[in-house]
Amino acid sequence: MRQNALLRSEKGLRNPGTARRNPMALVAAPDAREDHFALRHGVRCAGVHLIVDLHGAKDLDDIDLVEATLRRCVAAARATLLHLHVHHFQPNGVSGVAVLAESHISIHTWPDAGYAALDVFMCGKASPDACIPVLREAFRADRVEVNEILRGQGA
Repeated sequence: MRQNALLRSEKGLRNPGTARRNPMALVAAPDAREDHFALRHGVRCAGVHLIVDLHGAKDLDDIDLVEATLRRCVAAARATLLHLHVHHFQPNGVSGVAVLAESHISIHTWPDAGYAALDVFMCGKASPDACIPVLREAFRADRVEVNEILRGQGA
């Protein structure tokens, strides 16, 4: 089992991040700008933020499973993976974050308690809800609680 892994998407390995480029070259004319806001239940918002709690979950100390599950969540949500970082703690527990063009997915696990806390935050046309069945199946949770926050309403 790896103790620490820093992974980059294939796209990220070929091209430097946009933060390294001339920021003025990225500014579009105001009328041509696509803001990537989301529409949820008829409400325009900057993004949908799901707070997910997994209770009675299994295999939460398996860093390879956590990594693979984050990748499956990204694919299911039709999001764009920029970077993926996972870390295994001693004696146990895994934390990870998938940085997305649409925002992020993060996970923190407490294997001894069978508990994992996740943030699934996405804007644009990504589908954060598609992550829930992936998480339920991967970690075989007895109970999954999901709270939703619509970020940036009225912005």
